[in-house]
Amino acid sequence: MEQKEQLHRSLGFWQALSIVIGTIIGSGIFFRQASVLESTRNSTLAIAAWVFGGVITLAAGLTIAEIGAQMPFTGGLYVYIEKLYGRVLGFLAGWMQVTVYGPSIIAAVAGFTGILIANFFGLGSEWRVPMALIAVLFVAIINFFDNTIGAAFSVITTIGKMIPIAAIIIFGLFWGNNDALGQTITDVHNASGGFGVAVLATLFAYDGWVLIANLGGEMKNPQKILPKAIIFGITAVLIVYTLITVGILRFIPANTIQRLGENATAYLATKAFGAIGGKLLTLGIIISMLGTLNGKVISFPRIVYAMAERNDLPFSKALTYLTPKGKSPIISTIFIVVLAALMLIFFDPDRLSDLCVFTVYCFYILAFVGIFKLRRENKERPFNTPLYPLTPIVAIGGGIFVIVSEIINDPSGVILFLGIVAVGFPMLYYLNHRKN
Repeated sequence: MEQKEQLHRSLGFWQALSIVIGTIIGSGIFFRQASVLESTRNSTLAIAAWVFGGVITLAAGLTIAEIGAQMPFTGGLYVYIEKLYGRVLGFLAGWMQVTVYGPSIIAAVAGFTGILIANFFGLGSEWRVPMALIAVLFVAIINFFDNTIGAAFSVITTIGKMIPIAAIIIFGLFWGNNDALGQTITDVHNASGGFGVAVLATLFAYDGWVLIANLGGEMKNPQKILPKAIIFGITAVLIVYTLITVGILRFIPANTIQRLGENATAYLATKAFGAIGGKLLTLGIIISMLGTLNGKVISFPRIVYAMAERNDLPFSKALTYLTPKGKSPIISTIFIVVLAALMLIFFDPDRLSDLCVFTVYCFYILAFVGIFKLRRENKERPFNTPLYPLTPIVAIGGGIFVIVSEIINDPSGVILFLGIVAVGFPMLYYLNHRKN
């Protein structure tokens, strides 16, 4: 009988931690400062939005850490929802990630990366999408090899991204002349959604932490490594994001940040370090964003692979193919990258970033509620969520907050994305009929 290829259990704590941090810290903190200010119209509220978003994320991470420690398998949220609620909702959670959430978050990060690359080389706006597509292709090729290659790239880019982050924090805090608190936006260009939409914008910057759960089947000791990587990773990012926001507001007035929009970080780099120094800092930010993109391209094909292993997708046999030497799910990677490329071409990265967060939080809430079910069933647990039941209640409340805010802010986008998720119902019927 032919032995089936298996994923390698080769990831340790530091690799897992670097994937969590590297996947989270990327485009959001650099590109969403202006939109957060546009929504809050006040620098104090903007800082509060970043902190509030981090608290929601930390509560979510602590809750998922307990669930993930009891289900240390490749597939993450897809596996959790199925084991908690059964076949239909589990399938929809996987379907949502491989058709909507995964491609859209990769496209959003790549879109922001393309903007920065085009600006770095002095190219026009028509080059933004081509540069974004090249970035996705580059990261995808890295992940065609052994998973340790992609993990090593995460470690390198995570270390590399600390340079521009440290530079922004230090120069902002110690050389900035503005008071970070109490600044008011006097010229609001767009009708903004207030504090709720601002928090939603920060949650895109925090998102990505759950993707490490997709690699549970590739960790050496997932019951111990997974909770530690999630908790330490999110906590570190919360501190860094707050310091970056305060640093930027001290160095650049809030009105200027809001006026510059997506160019605010590049402006800061040049203003603080001169033309050459600014270019080097911008390059560091591009590397940071490539690291984020890498973390997502590592993770989402594992969901495709996990679903295809159970014949839960069309062309499952092809999607479960692993390279003989590196054991990389190369066809699943191509599948996700192609969908991301299509979204890159047809959608704006700002809108994609909000919609992908909304969609995944619909299923996050189900997982958060599931911790109460698991507590009743399992007395022995590898990891216990601190401050239970307060922590999962905060996570659930934050999830509801996200969903309501986005429904009010972009009802047409919500309908579109939920419609794609709903296609999962007839797809499940077709797959079950085919099996029978």
